[in-house]
Amino acid sequence: MSPPIQKRILVTGGCGYIGSHTLVSLLDPSNATDNDVEYSVVVVDSLANSSSESLRRVADISSLQNFTIDHEGRSGQDDDERLVFRKVDCCDKPAFQAVFEEFAPRGGFHAAVHFAGLKAVGESKLVPLQYYRDNIGSTLTLLELMEQYGCRSVVFSSSATVYGVAKDETAKLKETDEVGVTITNCYGRTKYMIEQILGDFHSSHALLRKEGNQDAKDWSITILRYFNPVGAHPSGKMGEDPHGVPNNLMPFVAQVAVGRRPHVAVFGNDYATPDGTGIRDYLHVMDLADGHVAALRYMDLDNSNSHKNGVGKLNVFNLGTGTGYSVLDMVRAMSKACGKEIPYVIGPRRPGDVTIYMADPSKAKNDMGWEAKRNLDDMCDDLWNWQTNNPNGYGASD
Repeated sequence: MSPPIQKRILVTGGCGYIGSHTLVSLLDPSNATDNDVEYSVVVVDSLANSSSESLRRVADISSLQNFTIDHEGRSGQDDDERLVFRKVDCCDKPAFQAVFEEFAPRGGFHAAVHFAGLKAVGESKLVPLQYYRDNIGSTLTLLELMEQYGCRSVVFSSSATVYGVAKDETAKLKETDEVGVTITNCYGRTKYMIEQILGDFHSSHALLRKEGNQDAKDWSITILRYFNPVGAHPSGKMGEDPHGVPNNLMPFVAQVAVGRRPHVAVFGNDYATPDGTGIRDYLHVMDLADGHVAALRYMDLDNSNSHKNGVGKLNVFNLGTGTGYSVLDMVRAMSKACGKEIPYVIGPRRPGDVTIYMADPSKAKNDMGWEAKRNLDDMCDDLWNWQTNNPNGYGASD
């Protein structure tokens, strides 16, 4: 039996919540047994909103040998270089280019997964220039370097926020629905703008060939629009570690459950839903992580699902479950997971909040073969396991 094909993946922002869980999926042995591929990963992260401790947990879960980070915290790797870390700001082009130079003699990168960026919705309204500079600037630098070094496959971490306020809040959102018009925050607008940049960049190569530049090669680009990732790795060793007050519902609920905060604030109970609270599409972070591996496979020529692949194409996929849960559903589910009632207080609605926000994920299933497998109990059980084993997250940030 021939050994699995080796593929090195560049992962920007790989120390963060979704990025670190995706590393576990990329390093999972099932990729070799099921698809004859063994991934190694090079993580580039500035650690502005994350901790390199997440990589130590990834190495532990993935049974990598002797993963260490140097005393300055700037680089790390295991014995077999399955997991390599470089502390680099993706907006710093010379430093980022040094990473490409380092790996170019060893075959460079097969593809990139781009998570790096700022993501706090509320903060983005206060410091919009920082969000535009970092999120868009890091993407432009990445694309320029990938083109320069001949790596032309990228998965982009987008967001359901690009849909803005849906015209029909009761309908599940499809990838063909209008985007960009009713976005309510700068974070969402940066995601929308990057999607537009990727579209323009993708179409430019065919135009260049028509102009006589036969060296212009097509890119494979997959945009993943996340809905509401929650939960943690089932080992309890990895999870979401927000700095300060959590921006998202479930980390806040979990912190109330362990006594770090007095109660959950529920913003509005007069929506047109069964219990009056807003409904969202929540999915387990490990299902989301697996979606990135599915996207990489989808863009490969050796994809076993060869009648549907994204080689040389730009595609957009919703990643969600298609099932909605209300705020109070989530509080009750977490109460079940932790075995005690979680206190909550009803407050007024927040400006910009919508009644229902749910995905139609059928395209991802039909084209990539991906669908969410874990349920609400899994989400809350794994989140509670993480929170009880790590009540202060990863501890002091790097």
